[in-house]
Amino acid sequence: MSDGSAQHARAGVMSGLSAYLMWGIITIYWKLLDDFDAFELIGWRIVTAVVLLLAVVTVQRSMKPVIAALTQPRMLLRVSMAAVLLVTNWTLYVWAVVNEHVMETALGYFIAPLLTSVIGVFVLGEHLRSKQRIALVFAVAAVAVLTVSYGRPPVIALAIAASWAAYGLLKKQVPLKPVESLTAETIVLLPPAVLLVAWSFSRDAGIPATASTTEIVLVLFTGLITAVPLLLFAHSALRLPLTLIGPLQYLVPVINFLLGWLAYDEQLDSARFAGFLLVWIGLLFSLSDTLRNRVSARSASS
Repeated sequence: MSDGSAQHARAGVMSGLSAYLMWGIITIYWKLLDDFDAFELIGWRIVTAVVLLLAVVTVQRSMKPVIAALTQPRMLLRVSMAAVLLVTNWTLYVWAVVNEHVMETALGYFIAPLLTSVIGVFVLGEHLRSKQRIALVFAVAAVAVLTVSYGRPPVIALAIAASWAAYGLLKKQVPLKPVESLTAETIVLLPPAVLLVAWSFSRDAGIPATASTTEIVLVLFTGLITAVPLLLFAHSALRLPLTLIGPLQYLVPVINFLLGWLAYDEQLDSARFAGFLLVWIGLLFSLSDTLRNRVSARSASS
């Protein structure tokens, strides 16, 4: 590898690592706003994100694909469906964080890659390899154990995993770069988000009426914390193979798991730990299968 290529790869690693660390640590950011209604926060997040993302795509001179996606009926339908799934995922995540369910968000993002495999089988007609089947068996066992532990199915985790996996499926059908795609999706979500912000102003208990100056600043910066990790991820994706980017995604639920357990004192009894352990074992099978399959494909192409 030449010095230029090595530097290129290092820049990609740093960008990818920074993106996933930020996505994990953002939980702390939302926790600072846990006095406020989750729906209000999502409204503010979308409105501020639209402003920032429009500025980014304008500077990048990539507004044309966004406009095209929003004016072509078939593409608009796909973008709108992706937007609904995205805002569902965001709302579930923010609601869970501000209502002391951080560890359940971690479980959701651990399960999401395994659920993606299920979607691949039933929607795309893909075939599961042996290790993928084993991974899913462990995932089902984990949900069963956690259902006993919680006294209910881990609904929040399953909803987060389902919305994220389905969002990933739809993103495959939207031929836009990450920043362009998110810009189009947030524009679709802008009308209801504006209504939520207006509702926020109308309430005596709303954010504008009750937040301190520091909290107002944090709310206004929710668009920034949405866009920056995505820009870093896009920079990384152009420079690194998926075999390196893929394992980085597990940083997010690992950070959330540790935050929920160690920082926010959420309960981790033996049964709950056993459930998480089953998920981790399943993920190890899935990850090892993915890495082996990609190495074999690369060898074959060489």
